[in-house]
Amino acid sequence: MPRRLPALLLLAAALTAAPPRKPVPPATPVQRWLNALTPRQRAAQLVIIKSTGTLPPTRSRAYRAFLKSVQTEGVGGIIINNRVTRTGAVNAEPFEIVSFVNRMQKLARIPLLIGGDFERGASMRIAGTIKYPHAMAFAATGSPEFSRELGRATAREARALGVHWIYAPDADVNNNPQNPVINIRSYGEDPQLVARHVQAYIEGAKSDPAHAVLVTLKHFPGHGDTAVDSHAGMPRLDADRPRLNRVELVPFRAGIAAGVDSVMTAHIALPAIDPSGEPATVSKPVITGLLRGELGFAGIVSTDAMDMAGLTARYKPGEAAVRALEAGVDVLLIPSDPEAAINGILAALRSGRLKQSRVDASVRKVLAAKLRLGLDKNRYVAAEALPDALDAQGAAEKAQEIATRAVTLIRDKAGLLPLAKDANACVLLLAERPGNTHGQAFLDEMALRAPRIPVRVLDPQTPTLTPPAGCGTVVLGAYAQSGGYGERNAPLPGNYPELVSELARSGKPTILIGLGNPYLIRAFPDVSTYFTTYSPAATSETAAVRALFGDSPMTGKKVVTVE
Repeated sequence: MPRRLPALLLLAAALTAAPPRKPVPPATPVQRWLNALTPRQRAAQLVIIKSTGTLPPTRSRAYRAFLKSVQTEGVGGIIINNRVTRTGAVNAEPFEIVSFVNRMQKLARIPLLIGGDFERGASMRIAGTIKYPHAMAFAATGSPEFSRELGRATAREARALGVHWIYAPDADVNNNPQNPVINIRSYGEDPQLVARHVQAYIEGAKSDPAHAVLVTLKHFPGHGDTAVDSHAGMPRLDADRPRLNRVELVPFRAGIAAGVDSVMTAHIALPAIDPSGEPATVSKPVITGLLRGELGFAGIVSTDAMDMAGLTARYKPGEAAVRALEAGVDVLLIPSDPEAAINGILAALRSGRLKQSRVDASVRKVLAAKLRLGLDKNRYVAAEALPDALDAQGAAEKAQEIATRAVTLIRDKAGLLPLAKDANACVLLLAERPGNTHGQAFLDEMALRAPRIPVRVLDPQTPTLTPPAGCGTVVLGAYAQSGGYGERNAPLPGNYPELVSELARSGKPTILIGLGNPYLIRAFPDVSTYFTTYSPAATSETAAVRALFGDSPMTGKKVVTVE
């Protein structure tokens, strides 16, 4: 019996031993990135700063600011914006963008997300790219396939330039003719029409894994029925819940169902959902309750630019950042003071107002997006491949086809169309502002098709505007992209309204072309002949001239009520 004791003891020990531990799974790439970040760096990953896309000299103050934001703070990304001058916006050249992006990516410890408001392709922000017209022109063609093609082409252009996050398509339903900020950026006033084009765009943009991008619906919960520009103030959308379900939310539901990656908020009040009057960007009932809860969106929620007056008039940068995160937002786009936004988040973490787990949840989404885009493997842009990537076969011809098919005849009571190429006529182009860059494509096409008809580009600040003496038929090409100008909220800037009205009342044969805002004709009921391109893009200018002389039919559809 004693000899068997050790064996029994061994058996008892084996029976009572703890079960073997399960192997700990290795940390995911996202978790490894997250573990390497301090709380401050995690907060910084939620911040997107802005740039004009040009690389400043390394000794300049501007470069030092990028060095601090990208290398020291570790912001999550950069959005490419225009450089705004007195005469309008100036876009950076493609190789400037590539040089800037590669330098910034070299400075960044974790790859940067580079974004752009590419609503009409890269041409909205980048010079030398295909000139697609505005969204409303796409809807006027009657074919969502064109929007699908734009999504596909934009993804290709974006990745060639080093841009990964497309802030498009615009899901706003523009049912307010006085809208000063959306207008032709929307597909139209019919929610179902907007939804079809939104869905087609998303499908196109996500169709080629070789050009993977993040696609964004904007501006939630819908900026179409507003008469205040959220860049200058805070609009209010006074729509009840049944109306929201029937109109504003329709395209967003369609976009979410199509697998959109992100949703951008609007700085607008929505009393039907949040009676407090808070901007949607910082409203928990709107973001967490409506967008996250009811619409079931689980992707990245980004603010609209946080340096807009719709937000800055109410909150300082740090407070706005914290409120946005509390509401359910993930990414803070262009805080007016990025460092203050980061400091605000850290202060909220220290006080317990925000939990680290809440911040980390958003950081994980940002890091996961960077991995899906393959930025962990290659964050740089191949400059030598840029010319071929931006000159895809047939892309320019497709853009022109879209612009041509969008031209829409609204009225021709006097039977002035088509205009004879040898007619006793003159053309006046009503530039939107002094030194405006619009008009060159119109001038070139006129010189090609009707070189004997004189064309003048007018300035809205000219005291007295009159057509040339001896001019029989007057053709007015009016560049207008928004709902109103100046204190009078006039349909056109400067003295243009008086010129158009006087010509219409005088009985002189007058043809008005809306190169942009299609609602223009509402202000000039006496004008007998009017057609619109729904866009001032160069391709739309060319299309307008061809339609004027009957060289291409006006087959566009009315996608908003203009009379």
